[in-house]
Amino acid sequence: MPDVETDLRQDEAGIRASILDAVGNTPLLRLPRGFDPEVRCEVLLKLEYVEPGGSVKDRIALHMVREARRKGLLAPGGRIVECSSGNTGAGLALVAAALGHPITVVIPDKMSTEKIATLEALGAEVVVTPANVPIEDPRHYTKVAERLAAECGGWWPNQYHNPDNAEAHYLSTGPEIWEQCGGRLDVFVAGAGTGGTLTGIGRFLKEKDPSVQVVGVDPPGSVLHDWYHRRELVEPHPYAVEGVGEEEIPAAWDPDVADDYLQVPDGESFRTARRLAAECGVFAGGSSGMNLAAALRVARGLPEDARVVTLLPDSGRAYLSKVYSEDWMRDQGYLPRVSAAAATVGDLLRRRERAQVQPDETLAWAVRQAGERGVRPLPVVDTAGALLGVLDEAAALDALADGRDLEALRVADFVAPAPPVLEPSRPWLRLREALAEHPAVLVALDDGYVPFDRRDLLRSLGRLDHQAR
Repeated sequence: MPDVETDLRQDEAGIRASILDAVGNTPLLRLPRGFDPEVRCEVLLKLEYVEPGGSVKDRIALHMVREARRKGLLAPGGRIVECSSGNTGAGLALVAAALGHPITVVIPDKMSTEKIATLEALGAEVVVTPANVPIEDPRHYTKVAERLAAECGGWWPNQYHNPDNAEAHYLSTGPEIWEQCGGRLDVFVAGAGTGGTLTGIGRFLKEKDPSVQVVGVDPPGSVLHDWYHRRELVEPHPYAVEGVGEEEIPAAWDPDVADDYLQVPDGESFRTARRLAAECGVFAGGSSGMNLAAALRVARGLPEDARVVTLLPDSGRAYLSKVYSEDWMRDQGYLPRVSAAAATVGDLLRRRERAQVQPDETLAWAVRQAGERGVRPLPVVDTAGALLGVLDEAAALDALADGRDLEALRVADFVAPAPPVLEPSRPWLRLREALAEHPAVLVALDDGYVPFDRRDLLRSLGRLDHQAR
């Protein structure tokens, strides 16, 4: 394939020769007045989620690869191996695809399924590692990436300790913000994972105007906040926000650039991101909510003529199964819990695929609902909506395995007895009792039946508050 780094012709104004030329120059958006009634000053949002790879990490991916090629660390066609929480991996995969490099991305298993699917769509080989191991464990994603790179002779960007990480933002993001603000801003607020964003942007802005305040943000459980304030390396603890926070002190992070460091809990981060999407149409990820929550804290104490800038690192599309899932937010306790003493079956119900079939419909259609859409057990009802039973999956599997024509078969011949049916107003303990003897039940709603299985119960029990009376 052609090397776009040496084929950068632009035949017409505004036409990019490569996807790599679309990296950077993202918009700066004013947060609508009134989003926080206590804030009088201007709050500006750097929309990094509109990068071609969906995040601010496109910038460092491109710069690190270009520098590695320039220095001879990465040969044409050489393999890239990197550890990533998802966004740097996606940025590197995008650059690798454009420049003809194979790539392996090692990612912890706490990351969203959307991020893993994105990496695979961009041609990356994805290696998933356990997220709950200490950083010195050989199964930790940083250690796995280092080992794989050594085994295959690939280039390991090592973004956490690569000075080109911060330099990318010093050379691009910082100058963009300064120019877009016309050289007038009072505070820059951003979280840190590798630390490159905060360090590079903060360093540039302070060189331009030493009075600019730089405020870092960290989730509780990360070590950076405590290191900044006390130079003490505390024991890290799990946190849910992705792409920020750290278990060690990365060399790409310079704490001396910051004037203060704040902590924002996961729940506040996620709820802020959801508000931003629902009320402003700005669809950003959980770390964006963290940055904005911190920026609003800072802005509440500033006069009307002040200007605060923060950065929205990635898109909400990467978190549809988490931050933007009502079920996940409730399961994790980021939305109000319900008293276990008063909770009902309906309080534990999940938003999931729903369907029902009638006896005269084809087995092919029923198998599609149960298999492709995952509606299991699949209710079989008559024309009036009365429950007749559920799809007999064992018999349907036999027909499918035998190569029979499912379009010629009717559901009426593949009906099994229905499992227990519960009303949503019943106490939630009825679910526990029924699922102790049956793998799944049906919950009867006004417009049909919702399946509920043991996995659903495992996930939903986090919604219960056993201390409330």
